Amino acid sequence: MLPVLAVVIFLSTTAFKNDFFEIAKQIEIFTTLFKEINMNYVDDTNPGDLMDTAIKSMLDDLDPYTQFYNEQDVESARINNAGDYTGIGARVLTLKDKLLIVEPYKGYAADKAGLKAGDEIIKVDKVTVADFKDDAANLLQGAAGTEVNVTYKRQGKTNTVKIIRESLEIKAVPHYSMVDEKTGYIVLRRFNDKASSETFSALKALKNQGATQLILDLRGNPGGLLHEAVNVTNIFVPKDQLVVTTKSKVKKYNKTYYTKREAVDTEIPLVVLVDGSSASASEIVSGALQDMDRAVVVGTRSFGKGLVQRPKPLTYGTQMKITISRYYTPSGRCIQALDYWNRDENGKATRTKKENYNAFKTKNGRDVFDGGGVQPDIEVEFAKQTPITKAILNENLVFNFATNYYYDHKVEDLKSFRFSDSEFKKFKNFIKASGFNFETKTEQALQDAITIAKEEELDGVINSEYKDLTTALQRYKSSAIEGNKTQLKSLITDEIIKRYFYSEGLYTYYTANNLEIKKALSILNNPSQYASILR
Repeated sequence: MLPVLAVVIFLSTTAFKNDFFEIAKQIEIFTTLFKEINMNYVDDTNPGDLMDTAIKSMLDDLDPYTQFYNEQDVESARINNAGDYTGIGARVLTLKDKLLIVEPYKGYAADKAGLKAGDEIIKVDKVTVADFKDDAANLLQGAAGTEVNVTYKRQGKTNTVKIIRESLEIKAVPHYSMVDEKTGYIVLRRFNDKASSETFSALKALKNQGATQLILDLRGNPGGLLHEAVNVTNIFVPKDQLVVTTKSKVKKYNKTYYTKREAVDTEIPLVVLVDGSSASASEIVSGALQDMDRAVVVGTRSFGKGLVQRPKPLTYGTQMKITISRYYTPSGRCIQALDYWNRDENGKATRTKKENYNAFKTKNGRDVFDGGGVQPDIEVEFAKQTPITKAILNENLVFNFATNYYYDHKVEDLKSFRFSDSEFKKFKNFIKASGFNFETKTEQALQDAITIAKEEELDGVINSEYKDLTTALQRYKSSAIEGNKTQLKSLITDEIIKRYFYSEGLYTYYTANNLEIKKALSILNNPSQYASILR
């Protein structure tokens, strides 16, 4: 036995030395190359920009979650996890030549200064956004009480406003309320370090108001802190229950996470809402509660981020976030959707095909599957985003239409608001006028096929069939917007309501009108159906 052990140790040591030598060798090659470029290249070079490009290009070959952070990025990450923020009090999207106000937070600096969703910030103090190389959103941050002059465009007019920065608490639970006399509703939007405490407080308050059943809304929640996901799960399941396991090539990162406290309520009927933007920590919670048969999951398949990152400090105040492991739900599922290590011929991450999903068992013996995201127990089909819906959203067409709607209409009563079919016709005309051109993957594949056919001189043989297929695709595209009417009307409604009543009003509107919440209610209000789903 000893000789075998000695051989294993020798081989492990040799492998380590070989890896170390290869790393040192490649660093030396890169260092000398970097030096020669900056000293001898015919034009002036910027070492910082070159290095930034080199680092990002290297990390792009891994996965989108392994990232390099400069000093400003490190502070932004700290803010996101801690739940505190100092700035103008608005959600902002960075575009190439401007900052777009996506949502001013009610009652905070930007809102008090009169900024609205859709305003395009073109200048911050004396800095023109289009000329700023880094993330221009950082220009809006600063110490509470300091002034910043913001120049923006609205409906073709340019305005400048002075804003006094202030501290903003970013709530993990921005809303909770009673949907009816016995059903509580909690919106959990992020897993910062206050997620479990705010969820606990919301549940306690709702139970005091008479809640005997609960809807936990994780839609749009991108995740956050892993230990907070465990703590939120712990609210509903007893102490010493396995919630998630992480597995890595580095042994010390292989960990199991169990609930550590007594639960708040292990019996209250619970529905968890998820969608395609529910990721990471949201999937830990929904996946664990599903595996334990503790909740019915309703909505659409979640995002499928089964990768765990850890921050690693670097020199000069910089940092990197590196993927160190995959996480697994209590049944053993890894719900990572994309495989970044086995890419296709175009270099894109591959997705597990449905026929290759593996089945696992919940506590009660129900089948659940891996292969990407948490599959709901009850799927709300209309809520699943189709390719054309995604394309419309990516082009900001819903957002821009809502901006125009806000300046053309008055909406004073939240409860009675409905986005009519006649207004939807205007939206279709708006899309047409925008020049929106949606290209399907099928069209791309057909174009590639005809290119190859020309090279092989077969285009004449398949030309008529090709024309028939492209004609059929054009017919599909012309009817696809109408075919996605229910979902698009819901998305437009959400965006319009936020313009008049902020996110707070949207959550109130949800409790009376949202179809996923109505589905959750119907399940909770039918105890036999609820029980049969979990059996």
